[in-house]
Amino acid sequence: MRDVALWIIESGTRSADGVAPVVQAGHPALRAVATPYDGQLSDAELAALLDVMHRTMRAAPGVGLAAPQLGLPVALAVLEDPGTVSEEHAEVREREPLPYRVLVNPQYTPVGDERVGFYEGCLSVVGYQAVVARARHVHLTGTDERGEALDELVGGWSARIVQHETDHLAGTLYLDRAELRSLAATDEFGARWAAEPKPAAAARALDFPLD
Repeated sequence: MRDVALWIIESGTRSADGVAPVVQAGHPALRAVATPYDGQLSDAELAALLDVMHRTMRAAPGVGLAAPQLGLPVALAVLEDPGTVSEEHAEVREREPLPYRVLVNPQYTPVGDERVGFYEGCLSVVGYQAVVARARHVHLTGTDERGEALDELVGGWSARIVQHETDHLAGTLYLDRAELRSLAATDEFGARWAAEPKPAAAARALDFPLD
């Protein structure tokens, strides 16, 4: 694990913008259950790895990145969402800006039975989008990069990001949870469905259940 982590750090260091390659569906690391992080790296190495992950996420661009997406099956993820410029989308999707944060060994538990379906994409499944019904609220546990305990209620779009990235650490891709009839090539999604805040028209046209 340490050798792979150092390769990722060095890969980011060698690149002009400090980013590492994101592995794609079919890579074994994306289907492995991540090894819990318990100090396998020095503080400096961990900070350097998280910096590469953060830069890679931003450059993609994305709102989250799990270590397995860099080929490293260890339970680390970074999150950051600037939000959306559309007030309607922000309201319907309950999407508020999410400041940069690190999740170490995260776990989530749905809170209540309410689920909401929206289109998602993934940096490791380039070229496609699909609707995933996820819990509207989750109970998040784990630690941050300093070892401080996480025990919080997360809702809305931030809860979706937490679920998506934590699923990566269990070897689960968003397509495993998606309504496959909603699957759209990114260009087709952009042309037909991206403008609607909730995918109701897509559900009618493509004949899939919503929520």
